[in-house]
Amino acid sequence: MEKVAVYREIIRQTLLPLTVRKYSGRDVQNEAVFDATNDRYLIMSVGWEGSIRRIHGCLAHLDIINGKVWIQRDGTEDGLAYDLEAAGIPKSDIVIAFHSANIRPFTGYAVA
Repeated sequence: MEKVAVYREIIRQTLLPLTVRKYSGRDVQNEAVFDATNDRYLIMSVGWEGSIRRIHGCLAHLDIINGKVWIQRDGTEDGLAYDLEAAGIPKSDIVIAFHSANIRPFTGYAVA
């Protein structure tokens, strides 16, 4: 299987468990928004905290760009890069994109 196709499946397997998370005291669901055509993968948190505060935000956002997985947003507790690496994506193909370009060389992951 082509590398990018493998990465797509690993991303799906990594992100889908986030959709079953439950939040104490909140009526919030995590929704998967996967666009395999453009290689964009998001987990959106949508709902209400009580009856007043609307929750609508991005928990995770990953893109595949030029054969590498770019982590644009990671709101998870442990970090998606570790999960992606454990699933078989090498560090050299993971970009911690929420860090600026001058910080990335120190992350141990790809810079671009």
